[in-house]
Amino acid sequence: MPFITNTEQQQKEMLQDLGLTMEQLFEDIPKDLRCAGLDLPSGLSEQEVQQQLEHLAGLNADDLICFMGGGVYDHFIPAAINAITSRGEFYTAYTPYQPELSQGTLQAIYEYQSAICRLTEMEVANASVYDGGTALYEAIMMARRATRREKIILDDGVNPIYRQIVRTHVRSLPVELVEVAHADGQINRKEIWAQIDDKTAAVVVQNPNFFGFIDDFTDIAETVHAQKALLIVSVHPLSLGILKTPGAMGADIVTGEGQSLGLPMSFGGPFLGFIATRMPHVRKLPGRIAGQTLDHQGRRGFVLTLQAREQHIRREKATSNICTNEALCALTALIYLSLAGKQGLKEIAQLCANKACYAYQRLTQIPQVKPHFDYQWFFNEFVIDLPLSAKEASEKLIEKGIAAGFPLSRYYKDMDKSLLIAVTEKRTKQQIDRLAQALEAIL
Repeated sequence: MPFITNTEQQQKEMLQDLGLTMEQLFEDIPKDLRCAGLDLPSGLSEQEVQQQLEHLAGLNADDLICFMGGGVYDHFIPAAINAITSRGEFYTAYTPYQPELSQGTLQAIYEYQSAICRLTEMEVANASVYDGGTALYEAIMMARRATRREKIILDDGVNPIYRQIVRTHVRSLPVELVEVAHADGQINRKEIWAQIDDKTAAVVVQNPNFFGFIDDFTDIAETVHAQKALLIVSVHPLSLGILKTPGAMGADIVTGEGQSLGLPMSFGGPFLGFIATRMPHVRKLPGRIAGQTLDHQGRRGFVLTLQAREQHIRREKATSNICTNEALCALTALIYLSLAGKQGLKEIAQLCANKACYAYQRLTQIPQVKPHFDYQWFFNEFVIDLPLSAKEASEKLIEKGIAAGFPLSRYYKDMDKSLLIAVTEKRTKQQIDRLAQALEAIL
């Protein structure tokens, strides 16, 4: 069949059938946002395109010493990960709808789910969703379905990007979203407890929180459960190498961003959102779930199970409208966890914490630099206050080859001079000292 394009006449006929004019069709779009036309350059040869792309790539500052954080971290990625994930059977595989042809992919998904369950001390996990923010939103939808309630209490120590994703998604839903301001960087327990009532579906917290504070939410879990609500905890997966797990705290749903598990920063993606929960909520769990079974000959096999996504049943009945997943990213995380092992995860997490502690001490020894919060415990991030705009300081440090941190004024009021510093196992003592020396120089 030849390819048929819509000519102007066909467009006019369609508009007439709809009883619309072209202006009426686009009237909801503000005029200043409409595209008047496409002023495209003439075509280029393959060689010219390659040269142009190489030039643009060369403009990126790819040799910076990275102290950026806020949910995306510069961790070491073993060479074995790329060697395995770039194999054709993994790299090109798609949805394993035919289990008899997809046992390898299905087993990898199953093993990934098992690893996430062990990491979080939960009973079942999916595989997977788009990123940490999407995972948090999906967890909130799970809580609504499980409790048949609409009130969500959200601590503002949760990553502000995740909170914005949640706001965007629930804007057209009958959700009562209550955001509770932090108390000197930590969760405001008094206000959280005051907000919990018989209309509450879930309380949402993060550990470590966006400012780096470590907490134990066991007491909050007990209060939440007394009202028959759920506790949702967003976590940094690597921190669980040394921190108390959300499962041990009594969490009902655990979410997080899996980028730290072997995925590069890559200008913001693709990333990996994970969700783990307890078995009573498994039928409310969105996304793909692989299960282990036996065939008619008693041999172990793997299948997709509990497929309540919109591809399989009527959309209004679906647990989620996520129509794909992050299988290659999930495989990457599985390989990373397998390579590191239990002891390796502990060592990586401890290195992050120890080096962050050294950076905190070194930076706060600078006379004009002060800690923004009264830290007792933090994992690999902390906030410092500078005598000038944090954004201005970051720009000056970029010129010195250092991506110094995340200016917090973008998401928090009265924090124009506050900088979120992240330290991973990749940062050396010499690099941390170089950051301190460069900061002293610009001050």
